[in-house]
Amino acid sequence: MFDTGRMSEEPKALKIDVTRLLGTASEEAFEASKDRAELLADKIKAALAELGETVSEEQEQLHGLVTERPAAALASAFALGVVVGFMLRRH
Repeated sequence: MFDTGRMSEEPKALKIDVTRLLGTASEEAFEASKDRAELLADKIKAALAELGETVSEEQEQLHGLVTERPAAALASAFALGVVVGFMLRRH
């Protein structure tokens, strides 16, 4: 009347198909997230390189200012230290 052997094979085959589909979907999601992470890493590297160049330029400019006016630079640093000290003491 009913072929129970065949009926039990169908859910097993369905389970295998679902597992295969989920495996494929997870692989695709992993690859997509990996590509996005690599793109983000490249953007971060480019931003850090640009930041490094900017800091280097500013450092050269600051070095030039301190070399030209060492007394004014020393007085400015001292005044800034005093102001920061007062601010930290208040809080």
